[in-house]
Amino acid sequence: MSSLAFRFVRNHTTKKLRTAPSACEKLLHGRSLDSNTGDAHHAIISERSLSSTTRGRDALRIHAVSLYNADYNDGDAAWTDKPSDFLQENEFHLDPKSRKAVEEEEARTMWLYDGSQASREALDGMRKKEAQKARWVENARPPARVSEIDERGRAYGRGSRKTAQARVWIQPGEGEIVVNRKDFVGYFPRESDRDHILAPMVASQTCGKFDVVAHVKGGGLTGQAGAIRLGVARALEKYNPEYRPPMKYLGFMKRDPRMVERKKVGRVKARKSPQWVRR
Repeated sequence: MSSLAFRFVRNHTTKKLRTAPSACEKLLHGRSLDSNTGDAHHAIISERSLSSTTRGRDALRIHAVSLYNADYNDGDAAWTDKPSDFLQENEFHLDPKSRKAVEEEEARTMWLYDGSQASREALDGMRKKEAQKARWVENARPPARVSEIDERGRAYGRGSRKTAQARVWIQPGEGEIVVNRKDFVGYFPRESDRDHILAPMVASQTCGKFDVVAHVKGGGLTGQAGAIRLGVARALEKYNPEYRPPMKYLGFMKRDPRMVERKKVGRVKARKSPQWVRR
């Protein structure tokens, strides 16, 4: 069993240690033994000013404190350590994920900060760059696409090509296609134009599953066929977003930007020059 270690703390205003001799001898020569572990406890003799008590300003309080178990409770003291009411009312808990992110950020930037103004500016610049990268990553994510179907079970798509404008509605059916209240085959006599319009359905494997109603104006048959094709592709995407990848891979989701080039001054057409004559 090790001997007890004592520390005496004396108030600078105290001229004499006012304590009963029996208590001093008990603290100086006594030993406390833990009944469970058998370890010796170190005792500390400390002081507390009792200016507010009847014993006077120069009085001391002497008590033994266990260092092994860190038991600093004084049963004879008139006050007790209690948590502040403000902390109890305004207690908050940090999210573990947020706490982990804060710890990682501190560990990553601890080497940079040394308390100077230059280091603070460098740290602020690094944090701004990290925030900008996070915004870029967030903006690069594809938008969440959902089905857009009206109360009649139809999906709508709008398309354009050259000077032609088309509005297209699709709904589950037997594959009937109507263009400006006319039959599909009668409106587009060329097979190339009909194949052009059916291409999105072939890509999404939905031929014969949807009825198509289209209203188109402006341009010629080729431009109108391209406008209807874009409208059909967009309507299929709104009906079911899973149809988008194959159509996007084949380029059906993008408007064809090619337009007729304007005529130039001194030219027969946009680029054709007048015929050259020797004499």
